[in-house]
Amino acid sequence: MQSYLLTVAYDGRAYAGWQRQDGFDTIQQRLEEAFQMLVGEPVVVYGAGRTDAGVHALRQCAHVRLPEARSTSELVAALNGNIPRDIAVQSVRSVPAEFHARFSARGKRYLYRFASSDIRPVIAKGFYHWLRRPVDIELMRAGARHLVGRHDFASFANNPGYERKRGTVRHVQRLHVIRRPAGVDMVIQGDGFLYNMVRAVAGTLRDVGWGKYPPEHVGAILRARDRGAAGATLEPGGLYLARVLYPAAAL
Repeated sequence: MQSYLLTVAYDGRAYAGWQRQDGFDTIQQRLEEAFQMLVGEPVVVYGAGRTDAGVHALRQCAHVRLPEARSTSELVAALNGNIPRDIAVQSVRSVPAEFHARFSARGKRYLYRFASSDIRPVIAKGFYHWLRRPVDIELMRAGARHLVGRHDFASFANNPGYERKRGTVRHVQRLHVIRRPAGVDMVIQGDGFLYNMVRAVAGTLRDVGWGKYPPEHVGAILRARDRGAAGATLEPGGLYLARVLYPAAAL
């Protein structure tokens, strides 16, 4: 058996997320079907994590174990020839047998994109959250600083009862708010994220940027440990899995 690490990009608009689900079209299913065509038997593709319906990926990671070694360049070509055009296997590399795309990861980086314009951006639909009025980016940055570090993020989890069974403390290592000519990007990196946490953080910082509450109120939202205290969960189309982080030793 030989293990391989795949880096995969996809436009999530047409899919019910990453994870295989009966009766729904998913990224995992499409990749597993392509592998089965290639090797002639079922192959399980283990993702680094789930992405929800409509969420995109720039560098999702997954691993597979194949019955025999194959050329990585040939795997890239063969897989891309048998998956839809809105999914792309960017690279394949051999990894140790003990490598696991999910359990070997030490963190993830997500991007949330905002488009700012007076008129709704028709071309960007499904790829951005539309800001109907301008935001104060300095207020957003000030609010973001309260979220960096190890905190209980129960206020930002859309299923806090379930999440509390596993624990709601996470470490946000970096959180940047970046101005673009046509909008704003939010980049967040951490050791793990709760269900819909990134989209709830994006909604909260948007509200801070609109002046709904001052930046220091973000600290009070954290301490409340109540989902009703934070901002809205923004739509999935603005969210991108940007990178999965692995220690060099795992690779």
